[in-house]
Amino acid sequence: MCGIIAAVAERDVVPILVEGLRRLEYRGYDSAGVAIIDANGVIDRVRTVGKVNELAAAIETNPIRGFTGIAHTRWATHGKPSQANAHPHICRKTVAVVHNGIIENHDALRAQQREYGYEFTSETDTEVVVHQVYHYLDQGKDLLAAVTATVGDLQGAYALGVITSQENGRIVATRRGSPLVIGVGIGEHFIASDVAALLPVTQRFIFLQDGDIADIRKDSLTIYDADGNVVERPLTVSELSADAVERGQYRHYMLKEIFEQPRAIADTLEGRLSGDRVLEEAFGPGASEIFNGIQGVHIIACGTSFHAGSVARYWFESLARIPCSVEVASEFRYRNPVARKNSLVIAISQSGETADTLAALHEAKRLGFGHSMAICNVPESSMVRETDLCLMTRAGPEIGVASTKAFTTQLTALMLLVIVLGRRHGMAAATEVELVRQLRSLPAAVEHALELNGEIEALAQFFADKEHALFLGRGAQYPVAMEGALKLKEISYIHAEAYPAGELKHGPLALIDAEMPVISVAPNNALLEKLKSNLQEVRARGGELIVFADEKSGVETEANVRVIKVAATDDPIAPIIFTIPLQLLSYYVAVLKGTDVDQPRNLAKSVTVE
Repeated sequence: MCGIIAAVAERDVVPILVEGLRRLEYRGYDSAGVAIIDANGVIDRVRTVGKVNELAAAIETNPIRGFTGIAHTRWATHGKPSQANAHPHICRKTVAVVHNGIIENHDALRAQQREYGYEFTSETDTEVVVHQVYHYLDQGKDLLAAVTATVGDLQGAYALGVITSQENGRIVATRRGSPLVIGVGIGEHFIASDVAALLPVTQRFIFLQDGDIADIRKDSLTIYDADGNVVERPLTVSELSADAVERGQYRHYMLKEIFEQPRAIADTLEGRLSGDRVLEEAFGPGASEIFNGIQGVHIIACGTSFHAGSVARYWFESLARIPCSVEVASEFRYRNPVARKNSLVIAISQSGETADTLAALHEAKRLGFGHSMAICNVPESSMVRETDLCLMTRAGPEIGVASTKAFTTQLTALMLLVIVLGRRHGMAAATEVELVRQLRSLPAAVEHALELNGEIEALAQFFADKEHALFLGRGAQYPVAMEGALKLKEISYIHAEAYPAGELKHGPLALIDAEMPVISVAPNNALLEKLKSNLQEVRARGGELIVFADEKSGVETEANVRVIKVAATDDPIAPIIFTIPLQLLSYYVAVLKGTDVDQPRNLAKSVTVE
């Protein structure tokens, strides 16, 4: 889980590389480095521990300059964060490599290379790659042939950018299982893990496919597929601007992305509703035929996306009357699941490159599950390319590690699918009309929920000295409670857990005291009276309750109970609305605790390793 950027141009590429790393820092931020080939044909390298600002300061102190270079920001997998483990890695002053992914056979390659006399200066798996490239160069191969031979020796997932002092003005890049994009400029080319890194220099991109190897020079580009054939990959012009990944007036990306949710949800819905109906064409060619044969839904996802799928399970079964199972993707492939041939496998991922979810998708295909669909935010991602159908969330760039608008747009997309499948399983036409009305009301309803911002910022003071918190919800609000707990622990480092409110008496009630705040969401639905009883169980034990309650629920502030009133909301879309105050609460608690909100410790945005 790292960020790669490289450039070959007629101008000094160091400023481009450093700015690109800043834009990739959400992918990894424990160390960073740059390597360039200078005017004398020598590889100059600067590496630092910490964030990209540390690297920029080091380069300012000891300037380097060159027209060909690679750079990297790291999130540690093999080896602790240290200067020695930071990329780029160099072999014998001749070859430099940046790498994202995991080389699974690195131990065997390391043993072999030691026999050949190679010395290792890091704990990383990447160092075997740079030695292997040098090994083939030393046999007389050029850089392209050396990289091609090297990837034939590698097992695992990788994206690579490689340069050599023997061939200034040339970069070779390749990917398998980890994303890599080529930026096309005028008399210059770039590579990066994400288009966001390159928006200041180009809006024209080519997305490499698994197994592709690209031979890149400033004025030429040749791409070879996994079989060595020259191929043409489509050129895409991005509609994103460089400003799209800037914080603007906001203190943190997370707060900006929370407040972008009304617009993001509106974008998710745009062109997918016609009158009182959901347009099936939005799901892609052949969608209607595929949907006709679906008898069940199997959702695979991780983290926040898993919580979105867990909310949707209630919708699929209660509204569409179709069986739905939801599974943590990292567990799916290892439990030998039984294939359901008429199931629609839905893979949910913000990036579309989540390694565990991709692996689960591949396993579902191998086992013979039915058709597959991706709900994703990145059109060119591996997940979108590998599924039969896709529905893009159109959330726009999400830089904060803690997902916010990804979650609410995923839920919006899932509701569209619930309606379409519900038609085939007895959903009344009047129900679809009502659900479409609710979807159309969503952007305004989220705007209204965001008006609680000031009240929730004041409430956050109550959490400043807490070490634990318990979140409660019932029905479709239980996954919302799970998401609220995840957000709080991710960015404030407060230990937080979520339970169905009815499970309190089966164990968690033992934890309740004045130092364990209990946060609950209370929509005005059929489970409200049950929830009120559960909340009284907390009060009776001296617990402190914070309740986000529908203004028509009848839940009021009293001793040990703080109530934040949420505008009256239709029950089907209530999980989306009640998510908003929990996001704001987590954000303001983290700010008070002084944590790094956008880049919390030990975490990275795009989890492209298993």
